[in-house]
Formats: sequence, C-alpha cells, structure tokens
Amino acid sequence: MIHFEKRLNPSRITTVVTPIIAVMLTMIAGGIMFAALGKPPLEAIRIIFWDPLFDPNFASYSRPQLLVKAGPLILIAIGLSIGFKAGIWNIGAEGQYIMGAIFGAAVALAAYPADSVLLFPAMVVAGAFGGWLWAMIPAILRAKFNTNEILVSLMLVYVAESILASVAQGLLKNPEGYGFPGSRNLQQYPSAFNAEVFANSGMHWGVISAFIAVTCAYVMMTRHIRGFEVRLMGEAPKAARFSGVSTTSLVVFCLGISGALAGLAGMFEVSGPSGQITIDFNSGYGFTAIIVAFLGRLHPIGILLAGLLMALTYIGGELAQLMLGLPGASIQLFQGMLLLFLLATDIFTNYRIRIGGAK
Repeated sequence: MIHFEKRLNPSRITTVVTPIIAVMLTMIAGGIMFAALGKPPLEAIRIIFWDPLFDPNFASYSRPQLLVKAGPLILIAIGLSIGFKAGIWNIGAEGQYIMGAIFGAAVALAAYPADSVLLFPAMVVAGAFGGWLWAMIPAILRAKFNTNEILVSLMLVYVAESILASVAQGLLKNPEGYGFPGSRNLQQYPSAFNAEVFANSGMHWGVISAFIAVTCAYVMMTRHIRGFEVRLMGEAPKAARFSGVSTTSLVVFCLGISGALAGLAGMFEVSGPSGQITIDFNSGYGFTAIIVAFLGRLHPIGILLAGLLMALTYIGGELAQLMLGLPGASIQLFQGMLLLFLLATDIFTNYRIRIGGAK
C-alpha cells in the first residue's frame, strides 16, 4: 500500500529546485501538446522562451514589454503571497484589479480635461482604495461571520466584471465615442497618462511600484513584527492565538494589502498600457498572479523572478500565435500546466512516499 508521510523539515534545496523542475516538465508537456496540434514542438518552445529576449527581429520590442507585463503580475502576487503565508486565501484579486482600474479611471474622467500634477497621485490613491474596498467585503465577512474568503472573493470577481461592463457602457462611456462602449483613452490625457519613466524601456510607474512592493514585502516579512505574525498564523494558528495575535486584524490586514496592491495594478494598467475602461479590460492578471505567487514560493524575490517568467510566456505566447498559428487557449493551458506541475512536485518536497503498511 502506498501512503504519504509528511516531512517534518522539508529540504530547502528541494524547495528551490522544484519550481525549476516544474518549468522543465511544463516545457515537455507543452511540447507534446503542441505536437498534438500539428505544430513543431521545439520551435514553439523556442519562440515562447527564447525569441522574445534574443531574436534580433523581436527583442527590441519584446524586452520592454516584459516589464510592462510583469509589473501587474508582481504587484498583485506580492499582496497575495502575504495572505497565503498567513493561510488567508484571496482568490478574487481579479475583481480587486478591476475595481482599482474603475476607481482610478473615474477620478481621471471626472476631472477631464484638467491639467494638474495632482491628478495622477489622486488616481493612485483612488485605485488602491478601490481594490482595498472590494477586498474588505470578504475580510469583514470572514472576521464577523467566519465565511469562506475563497468563495466570497471569487464570486465578487463576477460582480466586478458586471460593474465593469455597466460603467463601460454607461457612467464612464466616452461621450465622443460614437456610441461604442468604453471610456476616453487616458493615453491621450497627459495628466492621467501613466507614461514610461525612461523612453522605450517599458518602465512605467506600475513597474517601479512593483519593485518597491517587492522590497517592502521582503523587509516586512523578515524584519518586522507583522511579518512574524503572518508567518506564525500560517504555520501554527493555535500558537499565534495563544501569543496574542489578533486573527481579525490579521485577516483585515492581509486582505486589505492584497486588495490595495491589486487595485494599484489595475489603475496603472488602465492609465498606461490599456489606456481605457472597456468591457474586456480584465485580462486575467489576478488569476495568473496566483501562479506567480506559488511559483515564487511566496517569497518576494522568488515572485519577482516568477513574474518575469510568466510575463515571458505571455509575450512568447502571443508571438507563437502569430508565427505558428497556435490557438490562444493552448497558451493559457500551457500557463496552467506550470501551476499543475508545481503543485505535483511539491508533494515530493513536503511528503515521503512509503510503500507498505502505515507506521
């Protein structure tokens, strides 16, 4: 009989190596999938992982885009990782991302066509507040009524998508848009535009905020008492309660910080690369960031590297669709494989496989 025996002290080396193994297994399984679709597997893998960085025909465009795509993924994943460390599972970051974009764009459009240096900072505050406010719904329900934050936060994603569709066709609709749904283009509104800090670098304020978030999260988790409380709550909830850690305040803190960072990501996206509120503004960053958080082992530096890798699959996937005619769903499946293999290899990190009777 085969059974699993939990390791008391998982190997640190195995913990670091398993994400690399998961990436390799994803490449192998992805290659098999591409071959089944009638596409050359080695060429597809090369286009996804190599050409965006090193092909002279694409690298000049793709390298800046790597930061553009990685910024929101890292920003959202950092917030999620803090909650995940504490055993607080915010699965609704996509909804908080959408609400942050709506709140940020609403401030800009309400002030249109004002020319003020204070407008963009006001949008930043509004975006963070929108994401935080949306995250407070599952936080309060969990703290007061002990509801499941996974279900509540996930269901709120669909509510946020409905609100997005409503405001794109109503409240925030461009009055000069000839009846088409969608807001004014914020890229054409200098005071509200999240422009690149350095030309042709892809480095806009959202990317800078992601790097700041990585630094702050690292310091908090390793040097601050709040980081200790987060880790203690995740590893030993009873010990955390006996030591005086307030479960309610920790739930509100973790969901609040993850919601605020997701809202910031949405605001930076709508004021920069996306440019406007549309029905299909939500791009799945909130869900993909869950993969980034786990691939990075819930560690800020790991999340930074995982965010760059996942951004590479976005850019390389788009390139593979263009060059090889791969369906978009196959790229999404390829990204999903990464999480599947990561969780599968984690079994060997946390458990020993025993054959025979249980001891």
